[in-house]
This record gives sequence, C-alpha cells and structure tokens, in this order.
Amino acid sequence: MAIDDTLLDRITWNPEILAGKPIIRGRRVAVEHVLEMLAAGMTHGEILEEFEFMEAEDIRACLTYAYRHVSGWSIYEYGFMRT
Repeated sequence: MAIDDTLLDRITWNPEILAGKPIIRGRRVAVEHVLEMLAAGMTHGEILEEFEFMEAEDIRACLTYAYRHVSGWSIYEYGFMRT
C-alpha cells in the first residue's frame, strides 16, 4: 500500500495562526490537535462531527504528516525530503 502524499496539500502553515504550527486547510485546528484526539480514542466520525468543516481526508492528511515526520523526513514548504 502506498502513502498518498498529495494529502499533505491539506496541511498548511501560517505564522499568524497558532504560531505557525501545521494546520488543516488554513483553519484553527492544528495537526497535533487531531493526533491528540485520535490518541485519546476519538473515532474519525466523532472528530468529523465536532469539526463540521473537516473531511475524512483531513484526518488521513494528519496521519500522513505524522508518519512522514517520525520516519525521518524533513518538512519543507514545498514538500518532504528524506534526511
């Protein structure tokens, strides 16, 4: 199974929102918030109910971002690079 890195287009950075943390599509929901909710046991459905603007692909984008980050990829404005 291949990782769909195009999902990472959903992850953005804006220094004026949440101090420049990676966020979902320019909204005030950080990747770390979604990961925390998943780690706490919330289901995808519960997260999508709580944040009506979110789509299932946003959650997958957060997981892809986390995977790339912990697997040794450096994060750059235009994508990921293996370090």
